[in-house]
Amino acid sequence: MMKSMKARAKAGNALIYAVLSGLSFIWILPIVWLIMSSFRKEPGAYTAYIIPKEFTLDNYTRLFTETTLFNYPRWFMNTLIVAIFSCIFSTIIVLLTSYALSRLRFKMRKPMMNIALVLGMFPGFMSMIAIYHILKAFGLTQSLFALVLVYSGGAALGYYISKGFFDTIPKAIDESAMLDGASKNTIFWKITLPLSKPIVVYTILMSFIGPWVDFIFVSVIMKDNYQNYTVALGLFQMLSRENIYQYFTRFAAGAVLIAIPITILFIYMQKYYVSGITGGSVKG
Repeated sequence: MMKSMKARAKAGNALIYAVLSGLSFIWILPIVWLIMSSFRKEPGAYTAYIIPKEFTLDNYTRLFTETTLFNYPRWFMNTLIVAIFSCIFSTIIVLLTSYALSRLRFKMRKPMMNIALVLGMFPGFMSMIAIYHILKAFGLTQSLFALVLVYSGGAALGYYISKGFFDTIPKAIDESAMLDGASKNTIFWKITLPLSKPIVVYTILMSFIGPWVDFIFVSVIMKDNYQNYTVALGLFQMLSRENIYQYFTRFAAGAVLIAIPITILFIYMQKYYVSGITGGSVKG
């Protein structure tokens, strides 16, 4: 009986591993194809093979040297600047909002939470026309500052994940600190945040990634201001009908380079995320 149960368990585990391996292959194949395309010497968007017949680094070097038509270095720096400032502002807004909704009790708290939750379910592009006209009224369109405002302005609507994490930290810690004379501001910055490394890292990563992948808002806000494009909008221009044959491999190279700052940030922040998970939300 025990042997048959063990055999079934092994068979079940083998099936799970097989399914996960198949899903991993499906997930990683487009990434491998994109990287291979970035080193392909043959032009064009379509090939009947994945491994290039000839490899070259020209696609990467020409991204940074041939900038007359597609100024990739400028777009990359635009995106990096917007991502850094959006990340800082969004992270602070989300964490402060989440902590306030988790710890404070005030009138209209639950209705505010419900309204924010419902609004957060609607796609952001539904409001892009209204946002554009508001920015235009203040003379802020076609600027990187406008993008930072857009990406940071609605950050508080994503409060619920951080609030759920703050809810797991015992309120007894706050009460003990208040008995020792600590203010709510001190409790948040000196006690709660150090105990909340996983959710802080998660919020930073999500806020930083947003500007790198957004296409809709930047295309509406920037219009024809070519120099203030971000990489998402700039790279899309390489895929137009008249450019795709000549520039597709450079598009692939540019898409690969986008992963570098995100990967560096993830590697740097991973140790704080892991230490927060393994150490638990409350120590001592």
